[in-house]
Amino acid sequence: MSEIDDYSAQVLDVVDSIPAGQVMSYGDIAEYLGAGGPRQVGRVLSRYGGGAPWWRVIHADGTPAEGHETRALEHYLAEGTPLRSAAPPVRVNMRQAQYIPPGE
Repeated sequence: MSEIDDYSAQVLDVVDSIPAGQVMSYGDIAEYLGAGGPRQVGRVLSRYGGGAPWWRVIHADGTPAEGHETRALEHYLAEGTPLRSAAPPVRVNMRQAQYIPPGE
């Protein structure tokens, strides 16, 4: 694997800082970093995020990454993440679970 670029490292640092039971959207992370957008954050996670708590990064509508709903739900239940729906489609309660990093 090639060396990780600065932007990817920054994204992963933010993801690692999200506490258990809380989430940020892809767009929240891009906005916090002041660079890229939701798709760029998603690309970083798909490429380098296997060791990060990827389930804590979701779509703005509260849904986890497509194809990973079942595994994400297991994490949400274990961490006590507030949910709007545990039945498909799995949906996190963004109002209660959204993490706002310090300095925001």
